[in-house]
Amino acid sequence: MKYIFVFSILIAATLSLSAQNGNFHQFKVKTLEGEDFDMASLKGKKVMVVNVASKCGLTPQYEELQELYEKYKDQNFVIIGFPANNFLNQEPGSPAEIREFCTANYGVSFPIMEKISVKGKDIHPVYQWLTQKDENGVMDAPIKWNFQKFLIDEEGNLIKMIPPKESVLSDEVFEWIEE
Repeated sequence: MKYIFVFSILIAATLSLSAQNGNFHQFKVKTLEGEDFDMASLKGKKVMVVNVASKCGLTPQYEELQELYEKYKDQNFVIIGFPANNFLNQEPGSPAEIREFCTANYGVSFPIMEKISVKGKDIHPVYQWLTQKDENGVMDAPIKWNFQKFLIDEEGNLIKMIPPKESVLSDEVFEWIEE
């Protein structure tokens, strides 16, 4: 009986691990300026990942994102923005245009990565992992629009998705960062 119990626990653990293919720290991406960025460098930090766009009705969220980043950047927290042009051509800019827009209009100082696809046949591997339960082991969370946010813990595990229209300046987000 004891062996059956131990064997059952081993099988459950194996199935749980097989449902997740790595974690957020496994990815290497490029910054908006084309430099290599290894997500493993974020081990030990809480991360918010956001698909951003310059010509969207939700673009003013850059201001809240920057405010959140300023408040917590020295407390093992970082925001990573991924420009994406998947919705109504709302991020058509070149890397230089995107950087200029973010800096001039919102003073963005959190890391912005290269423009990628966050859905469809050409979905970037980071977003494939973020949005598919069989990859992240937690949830299916297809990208519905620009400014969908994902919370990643210090070990690189997906914790939660925040819908595009929800503010990041919520008690729920503050409590998550501060816990």
